[in-house]
Order: sequence, then structure tokens, then C-alpha cells
Amino acid sequence: MAFDSLGEKLQNVFKGLRGKGKLTEKDIKDAMREVKLALLEADVNFKVVKSFVSKVSELAVGQEILESLTPAQQIIKIVRDELTALMGSEHEELTFSKEPPTVYMLCGLQGAGKTTACGKLALNLRKTRDKRPLMVACDVYRPAAIKQLQVLGDQIGIPVFSLGADVSPVEIARQAVEHAKKHGNDPVILDTAGRLHIDETLMEELQNIESAVNPQEILLVVDAMTGQDAVNVAEHFNSQLEVSGVILSKLDGDTRGGAALSVKEVTGKPIKYASVGEKLSDLEPFHPERMASRILGMGDVLTLIDKAQETFDEKEAAELEAKLRKQTFDLSDFLAQMQQIKKMGSLSQLIGMMPGVDKKMLDSVDMEKSEKRMKHIEAIIRSMTEEERAKPQIIGASRKIRIAKGSGTRVQDVNELLKQFDQMKKMMKEFSGPKQAKLLKRMKKLGGGM
Repeated sequence: MAFDSLGEKLQNVFKGLRGKGKLTEKDIKDAMREVKLALLEADVNFKVVKSFVSKVSELAVGQEILESLTPAQQIIKIVRDELTALMGSEHEELTFSKEPPTVYMLCGLQGAGKTTACGKLALNLRKTRDKRPLMVACDVYRPAAIKQLQVLGDQIGIPVFSLGADVSPVEIARQAVEHAKKHGNDPVILDTAGRLHIDETLMEELQNIESAVNPQEILLVVDAMTGQDAVNVAEHFNSQLEVSGVILSKLDGDTRGGAALSVKEVTGKPIKYASVGEKLSDLEPFHPERMASRILGMGDVLTLIDKAQETFDEKEAAELEAKLRKQTFDLSDFLAQMQQIKKMGSLSQLIGMMPGVDKKMLDSVDMEKSEKRMKHIEAIIRSMTEEERAKPQIIGASRKIRIAKGSGTRVQDVNELLKQFDQMKKMMKEFSGPKQAKLLKRMKKLGGGM
């Protein structure tokens, strides 16, 4: 994940500060030198680094900080606040037109991930805003670009408007908007052509599309793997078009994070979304304060809660609560919960959002083994009959052999699952009655407070 290396280095700097009681100006100066190096190695724009370190240093050497009982914690807070400000302070939502359809025009260099971003954005808006998007194939130059968008559309069940490769992108965009008006599609998302580098022909075409359909927003798709180059691209595009926001693609890749930390400061344009995985559902609204906390190893509990709310059905959650109260929770319910958790993302993504989990801790967990174990558990439960899932106590030796063969696992794996499930049921029993009611009430209160 992006920021892993930067996060580890910054966390190490602050661990050194925490080991001291009172801090001197020299301590802070030395720490800021390390912070500066970490940011430069993360490919953050050097002007941005200089300004950032200067601001943090100025705030950190204040008398109140140096003489406080927890100076290290206060300096970490200053760094987190300044990182947040650097990336835009708060999440900026997409704007919608008062007269549908809203038009979003996606632009960027070839290879930045525009077409995939188009599919991810369409899916996100359908899920989170209950919209009926229309994706539009305006890239008539890149081989298979139209087909790629159509394949994505089929995968997520979202229509794609195309007039082939022989019609001008301006005309395609114009007719797509008319089509959307007639068929009730909103928003219209234009997947425009890119180039390997910025040229006048590309910019002229994009300006003509803008004039023809008057998009509500022009969203620049920037490859996070390109570091400072991404910022230069953003500056060029913004000088020719009125870019309203940025979508960072490939933030889950082996990237140093420089683009995310530089693009808002240099261009003044907010990062609105970030692609955090290969799945089409892996597009997250970009929250600067959450990302700053994640970089500093403080976790990202709010995004975790957002994912859970998107994934878990309220009716199912109420039914699960009732089963827990009545102690009728069985292996079918357990399987259903596993399926829900899988929808939230990979184990490494979810664990990475937990507070206090640093890269070393994450590396020490064998994610591949854990994912494999989850698949085994799923296979074992699926190999059981409905009666066996409801009453695991009836599973004797012969049934265990059949279940193991059916799931491609060993009898001892079946035994281990049954033992763990039995322990879990006993633990639930301990929280039955008033204890369980009190626990559920606390959980509800905690959830409501978020």
C-alpha cells in the first residue's frame, strides 16, 4: 500500500521522541531533518516539503509544546494536522447538477487508469448515491478502449454509450447526454482519450468536449505511482482545462505517496477519490484527515465503519442480533458473516485500518496463510448439510471424513473448526441475558456516536 515506507519512517522518528521526557529545540530540529528526508524519499515535491517542515518546526518549538508533559504527542498532533491540511483538510464531495443529467468528464494521460476509474466511479455512485450512471466511450484512438469500457459495464451492470471509433469524441459526448435525458440516466461519465504525453491536439479535443456538453466537473485521473510527475501532469491539465478535482489511481500499488501529498498544495485542486485495490468496488472517497492518521499509524476506523455500513444489511444485522440473543447462531450464520467481511476488502486492507498497526506488525502476519484458512473454513461449511450446519453436535467420525473429502481439507481441519465454533458459542453464552443486552447496548451506543 502507498505510504507504507513513509509511514514506517515517520513512526520511527516519533518513537524516538516519545522516549524522551522534555524536548529541546535540537531534538525537534533533528526530528524535522528526518521528516524532511522521509518526505523527499516519498517523492513529495521539494517546495511542498520545505514549506511543510517549516510550518511544523515553527509550531513545534513553541514554549507551550516544549514545556508540556507530553511534547512528543503534541508534535505528532501538529504533524497530523499539517499533513491533513497539505492534502486538503477535509473531503470534498462531487457536485451534482440541479438539472440532470450531471456530466463528469474524466481526463488524464494514457495509462493513468481512466477507463477503470470510470467503471469504479460509476459503481460507487450507484451504490452510495442510488444513481443510474451512463458510461461513455469517448476514447476512439486507443485500440480496444471502447471494448474495455463495455466489458467493465457488463461486469457491474452499468450501460455504456458508444458510437464506435469513426465518430468524433465531441459528437459522441453530445449524443450521450441526449441519450441520458431520454432514458433517465444520471450521471453521464465521459471516458476521454489520453496521450503518452500532453499535446495541443489532445487539449483542443478536451476543450471542444467541454464546450459541447458543459460538464459539472472535470476530474483528472492521476497515476499515484508516478510521484512528482503526476503533479506536473496535473499542473499542465489544469492550465488548459478548469479541472475541479483529482482521482488518484493505483494508490494500492508500490508507490511512495508523493503525488497524494503534493497535488493539492501545488494545483489547489482537491483529491476527491482514491483507488485502493484492483476490484471495481475499491474506490474510496479521499478523506485527508483519515489518510494522515493512516500514515502516522493511527489507523482509519471511520473508513472501516463506512465499509461495514455499505456491506452489512440492516435487516440482516437485526436478525443476527436476535439470533445472538436467543443463542441460535449456527454455522450457516457464521458463513454468511464471513461472506460479508470478505466484501469489505482484503484482510491486509482491513487490518491496516486498525489503530496502532504499523508495517512491521502487518508484515509479521502471514496474510496469505490467513486468507487460505478463511477459504478452507468456507469450503468445510459448504460441504456440510443444512442439518449439520444447524446442529454441529451430530457430526460424527464418518460425517467428518465426508466433509473433509468434499472440501479438499483434512479431518483435523474439520475438528479444529468445530472446536473453535463450540468455544465461540460458549463465549456467547457467557454474555447471554443481562450481560449480552448490556454489551449490545454499548455496541449500539458506540456505533451511533460515530
